[in-house]
Amino acid sequence: MADELTATTQTSASARSVRGRSLFTLAMARLTRKKLGMIALIVIVLIYLAGIFAPLLDTHGYSETNLLRTQEGPDFENFLGTDRLGRDTYTRLLWGIQTTVIVTIATLLTGSIVLGVSLGMAAGYFRGFYDTVISRVGEITSAFPDILLIILLAATVRPRVLDLVRDFEDSTGFTGFISSGFVDFFVIGLALLPLSWFGTMRLVRGQVLQIRDADYIEAARAMGVSTPRILVRHVLPNIISPLIVTLSFGMGAVAGTEIALSFFGLGVQPPRPSLGIMIAEATGRGSTATSVLTQHPEQLLAPIAVVWLLIFAWNILGDALTDVLNPRSR
Repeated sequence: MADELTATTQTSASARSVRGRSLFTLAMARLTRKKLGMIALIVIVLIYLAGIFAPLLDTHGYSETNLLRTQEGPDFENFLGTDRLGRDTYTRLLWGIQTTVIVTIATLLTGSIVLGVSLGMAAGYFRGFYDTVISRVGEITSAFPDILLIILLAATVRPRVLDLVRDFEDSTGFTGFISSGFVDFFVIGLALLPLSWFGTMRLVRGQVLQIRDADYIEAARAMGVSTPRILVRHVLPNIISPLIVTLSFGMGAVAGTEIALSFFGLGVQPPRPSLGIMIAEATGRGSTATSVLTQHPEQLLAPIAVVWLLIFAWNILGDALTDVLNPRSR
């Protein structure tokens, strides 16, 4: 009898322990058992930390030139050598990573989360007119080839935004918006919105359509709970798992698109470094580009390695999160 009581007590304690753990804690516990997923997460964190703390980790100014030390190989002063203008490749790599970090996080917050989630919940919950308008606008936007639409927006919007910000600086005396890259970040984020919001909206809409007539939603309505509270407290927590998986896959695509824009000269503008700009400079035309590729491949391999690692790690993490957050795999 005592043994049965002890076993029952232990089982009840274990059940309370499991019930007391949050969904995030349980997901992280399952993720730690995914070795590839954890390695990918560590790689992403290290790359993002390198970009965030670039001012502390760099060894030179990213626009600092030394014409007496151009096209030199790695040494103790310049860990990854110097480029054709004598700029430190290691420092520019760190600041290029920071550019990618800023653009991906800003696009995630504005496009995928703010626009995608809010419009998807509105379309799925209210249906009717709201659903029709939001869905048709998204379908029209997605009908354009993504990269062409992004290039078109970046090329046409940037000069107008640049003129507005320049006039603002001249009239108010507040300077630094252009030199800090604020205009470039704003334009790139605006150009990437068509790529980021519609896919998230469509996913959220489908999930909300499945649960909007569930018993607990009907009970909340019957109790007089307001619509915003229903959406935030009852609908959103039940669609968070597929949303996280989708966002993890999308982060790699956003990072790759930002780098491609910079490569074509439509992204962040010099002197602000970007991984795309570094790749473009190392693969330029003429004999200079040939000498770079043959004698100083680190100038090209360093940014390409970071781009490849970042996109590959996001995809691996997305696969791991699919298994972790899928109820059928538990």
